[in-house]
Amino acid sequence: MLVDSNVLIDVLENDPDWADWSVGQLRAQSRVHQLIINPIIYAELSLTFSTVEALDQVLEDMELPVVEIPKPALFLAGKAFVQYRRNQGTKSHVLPDFFIGAHAAVSGQPVLTRDTRRYKTYFPSIRLVAPD
Repeated sequence: MLVDSNVLIDVLENDPDWADWSVGQLRAQSRVHQLIINPIIYAELSLTFSTVEALDQVLEDMELPVVEIPKPALFLAGKAFVQYRRNQGTKSHVLPDFFIGAHAAVSGQPVLTRDTRRYKTYFPSIRLVAPD
């Protein structure tokens, strides 16, 4: 299961609104799935750390390996971005959610996230674990 950065940031920053939900989901999902992140999620997490060593230590402690994104997923992320632009999307570069969603779609992984909008729109086949 891919763990979106928003869930991990909730835990790392002890978000008053979401930390309990995110911790509970990480615990529950780790009993059923191997939890993983990809390089895009790693990059998003790096914003909250001062060194690569500190981030790597936290990921090791959380038993969250970084898994490479397969080429077919990279291709699919680009195609999703084309669709986004056709739908009047205003961003000029492929968005992180497209890489994460495409990775999940190609590898058959569910995504643990709090932000479902783009995943539901551009990757409707992936299973999302999210708040109601």
